[in-house]
Amino acid sequence: MTLGEGISKPIKTFFIEAGELSQFAIRFFREGFRPPYEFQELLRQSYEIGYRSIPLVSFTAFIMGLVITIQSHPALEVFGAESWLPSIVSVSLVREITPVITALICAGKIGSSIGAEIGSMKVTEQIDAMEVSGTNPFKYLVATRVLSTTIMLPLLVIFGDMIALYGGFLGVNIRGVTTFDLYTTQVFNKLTFGDVLPSIIKSIFFGFVIGLVGSFKGYTTSNGTEGVGRSANAAVVISSFIVFIVDLLAAQISDILHLL
Repeated sequence: MTLGEGISKPIKTFFIEAGELSQFAIRFFREGFRPPYEFQELLRQSYEIGYRSIPLVSFTAFIMGLVITIQSHPALEVFGAESWLPSIVSVSLVREITPVITALICAGKIGSSIGAEIGSMKVTEQIDAMEVSGTNPFKYLVATRVLSTTIMLPLLVIFGDMIALYGGFLGVNIRGVTTFDLYTTQVFNKLTFGDVLPSIIKSIFFGFVIGLVGSFKGYTTSNGTEGVGRSANAAVVISSFIVFIVDLLAAQISDILHLL
């Protein structure tokens, strides 16, 4: 194999997989919103994806708010701007840090779980059995999971924001004394609708990407149980990569809108 072939093969594989993922997304929009609807499975997946992720998201968000506040304090102290600490930390957490970190946590926890679960059903021919029995496996397995991640991730981000801001309050009080009323006043005086809305909107796309990629990798699993492990791993890697791309695009669009 020549050097050119060695370089072109990964590029070719990338574009083939991107095309297959795009077709998978089109199929979701074509079939996912047609009746009959799997409301029971949607609620079950929302419980599994949302409620069971709360402890991990809460702990991570609390640590983020606490650590960022503690690390920001010395830099602001040099310029005598300690009073700006709650405002700066709150904007950083709400606009960027909490949505991205929550999405990455969910990509690792939820994306791998979806990829492994659907992948194991694929290699054990349970999906084929569902088709034979007259059940639409794409609607039951894929559509419900993608919709659940799309709905639940913004709610997890909002919950994470609250926990992170409380962690920031404790961080502020490590080096000084600030009442909770004063802290919340400083936070919400600085936060605007333009800070919160882009965060929620991009978290919707984060959730859609995580659910779609995890379902895609699971639904296209092959090579037995070894393929299940590869699908779970690929779901985490690819969805995390796309999360960063979406975040970059969201930051550019938000910046353009602020200039208008």
